[in-house]
Order: sequence, then C-alpha cells, then structure tokens
Amino acid sequence: MAVFAAVRLRGNVNKRREVKDTLRMLGLTRVNHCVLVPDTPSYRGMLQKVKDFITWGEVDCDTIELLLRHRGELVGGKKLTDENVKALGYPSLSELAKAICEGKIRVEGLKKVFRLHPPKKGLKSIKHPFGHGGDLGYRGKAINDLIARMV
Repeated sequence: MAVFAAVRLRGNVNKRREVKDTLRMLGLTRVNHCVLVPDTPSYRGMLQKVKDFITWGEVDCDTIELLLRHRGELVGGKKLTDENVKALGYPSLSELAKAICEGKIRVEGLKKVFRLHPPKKGLKSIKHPFGHGGDLGYRGKAINDLIARMV
C-alpha cells in the first residue's frame, strides 16, 4: 500500500466551508504542516477536494525516516528519539519508518502532523498546479524533494 504525504501550502482566508472542514479532517490546520495518509479512495477524494491548497505525492521510506528523525513528536510535545521509539514498541527509528512505509499509518503516541519550515529556495507558485509550473496538487515522487527542502 502506498503512503501519501500531503503538505499545506495556502492559508485559510475566504475559503469555502467544505474545504476548511476537509483540511481540518486531514489535520492540515496551518501552512507548512505535513501529514502522512494511506492510499485509499476516501483519502484520495479528500486530497482531490483540497488540491488547490495542498500538494501531495507518494513518499518513500527514506523521506519518512527523515521526517520522523527531524520533525517527529510524541503526544505531549516530546521530540522523537531512538529511546522514545523503543517505548512505542519498535527497535529503532528506521524500523518505525519502515512500518509506516508498509502501510501501518496510525502509531499510538505519535503526533500525526509534522511541522515543517518553508522550503529552501522557495516555491514556484502557489496559484498554479504542479503540472503547469506551480506547486499545488498531485506531484508524485517529487514530493520527496520538496519535503527534503522543508525539513
């Protein structure tokens, strides 16, 4: 099962209620927040509904490990370390990343939102889709490069 990473790029002003609700249900409440979601029809529909405010694509295991290592947090605000991962039931951070990559998305005690920096070297345009030279919508494997610039 593929895992998608969704990153919010645009704000909340003058948006339709259904778009705001969908972004809230995804957990993308602020700009530069990232969530990992499974590749299911319901999540695909949610991502498609808010395509003008986020970018998403298939994330690989190395990028998931990078997110966990640098931006992962436990519930309560503690930084995710190798010692904390053992308390969650995984031998190491890379094993946790591998489990998430294989489709086990929900890990009890781990925050689902990753708070990222704005991307280094900036974005092209937050008003045009990725296929037309912008940054919004589906971007496939290129999401890994964007996340690496934002960590």
